[in-house]
Amino acid sequence: MARLLVVEDRESLRRMLERALTGAGHDVVTADDLPSALEQLAGGPFDLVLTDLQLPSGSGIDVVAESRRRHPETPVVVLTAFGTVAAAVEAMKSGAADFVEKPVDLDTLFTLVRGLTVERAAPEPVFQAPGAPPIVGAHPRLKAALRLLERVAPTDSTVLLTGESGTGKELFARALHALSPRAAGPFVAVNCAAIPETLVETELFGHEKGAFTGADRRRSGRFEMARGGTLFLDEIGELPLAVQAKVLRVLDDRGYERVGGGETLRADARVVAATNRELAAMVAAGTFRSDLLFRLEIFPIALPSLADRPGDLPLLVAHLAAGIAGRHGVAPPELTADALA
Repeated sequence: MARLLVVEDRESLRRMLERALTGAGHDVVTADDLPSALEQLAGGPFDLVLTDLQLPSGSGIDVVAESRRRHPETPVVVLTAFGTVAAAVEAMKSGAADFVEKPVDLDTLFTLVRGLTVERAAPEPVFQAPGAPPIVGAHPRLKAALRLLERVAPTDSTVLLTGESGTGKELFARALHALSPRAAGPFVAVNCAAIPETLVETELFGHEKGAFTGADRRRSGRFEMARGGTLFLDEIGELPLAVQAKVLRVLDDRGYERVGGGETLRADARVVAATNRELAAMVAAGTFRSDLLFRLEIFPIALPSLADRPGDLPLLVAHLAAGIAGRHGVAPPELTADALA
């Protein structure tokens, strides 16, 4: 049995959730507005918090923030009306564990509550999508990001992965591809920061024979190579403004031309982009297009840094040590507390 806090201002829905969750064996406490929710959070820890996003005198995001401040290990699930999934994603960026759309499907809610309360007690340390590298960690923020990944992977939605260098953005991109309907197609990765500015356009869109000096044959670009699969644009914040406009066009209507060509081609690739930069600040500085950011942020996933989840360090060290030992045909080393200190 788990102790749950349900925050919902609409009385009929609040009572329905209370009855349903109590009937499922949980101890349920309710609140009907932000002040009473904050009062309940101050009174003691819960195993899970379920809150509406729209509350009198405040927001469900305030409940998320206060729960994280007082009880950072407690998962928070937000209830969101149909058509406001973007707001729920913002709540997850603030620390919510997941979201449920209204009208609430009780079977879905029961499964989510059971999964989050069991996960909190014994979190699974390795996430493995078929055919993709494993993602190692048990921190709640990493698990929240993985739940977002699982929600968006079956769609064809553009995804923007954000986080510091080394947070595993390419691992997430590969897992998104592996869990998508495009998994049988190619996964094409492009490091936008590693391509000279003069070559970025031809790298992405290809060129025709004779398009420039040395172009002795037609060359396919990465969008063409990724046909039927996923194109991963790593460090997209490094793209020149002129190329950003062409990427925006692909996201808008799927059309593009090879450099030196007049034929409009149709892109058939899901785009997953990643950056370690603050794109909103770049928009304000005039170095990144606001309309491109709007198109990329259809489904953002923020990845926590290892500094934010130090408890995952032993898991990562053990995983990497086991992998190295396996490649060399030796037994994994025993990691002492002193070695991990």
